[in-house]
Formats: sequence, structure tokens, C-alpha cells
Amino acid sequence: MRILCLNGPNLNRLGKREKDAYGTFTLAELEADLAQFASDHGFELTCRQSNHEGELIDWIHQAEDDGLTGIVLNAGAYTHTSVAIRDAIAAIQIPVVEVHISNVYKREEFRHHSYIAPVAAGQITGFGKDVYILGLHALLLGNQRG
Repeated sequence: MRILCLNGPNLNRLGKREKDAYGTFTLAELEADLAQFASDHGFELTCRQSNHEGELIDWIHQAEDDGLTGIVLNAGAYTHTSVAIRDAIAAIQIPVVEVHISNVYKREEFRHHSYIAPVAAGQITGFGKDVYILGLHALLLGNQRG
């Protein structure tokens, strides 16, 4: 199994930004934890982060072209704004699990809508950095596009 973990805009600022919403861990710490989980469970994991919509779209397309098993995606604010990322997910046949560190439904109203959720295999929100592990578990268990 080969899985891609994608993080969108501002997630490179983890540990520095809005600690009440996102905690104190850094992106590097998160990626190290995920790499250890992948090693412990015998699959290959690639983590990437970008503040640029087009780069995220290219990586989503490339994941399918490279035969990856699935994607765990925290699209950040693009979740609520990007029809283009939604369309990129709809254009591939591998499952995507949408994750959010904070509970977006307890935050500002504009965060309650996801363009990604209708085309994702599922959505996990509000459990801090554990959302990534939960998303990986979902992919490992073989959840298919819903």
C-alpha cells in the first residue's frame, strides 16, 4: 500500500498559529508520527504540504497516475472555497479521506461547508492530530469511495 498525506494552506504554520484550534505540534512532528505509524503498519506514506491550490491538484492527480492506494487530505481553507480541488478528487478513482484537526462545526459558520465532503470517502474532524491516524486506518481497512 502507498498512501499520500496532503496538507493545504497554512498547515506549515502548525505549532505557531491558533494553538487553541490546532494545538502546539508542528507539521514536522506530525509527519514524523505519521511516518512511524506507516512503518509500524507496513505501508509507504508520502507527506506533502502546499499553500498553492494548483500544486495540491497536481499531487491529487499524480497519486492516481502513480497507483497510490489513497489520500488523507487536510485541504485547510480550500475545503470551504475550492471547487477545483473538489473536481480533482471527483476525477480520480482512489479514495480520499478528508480530515480537519479542529472541529470545523464548532467554529465560524463559513467553515461548516465542505466542497470536498461530497466526493470524499469520508470526513474526520475535531480529534486533533489523531484525525490523520484515523484517516490512515480508514484507508487501511479498505473503505471505498462513498
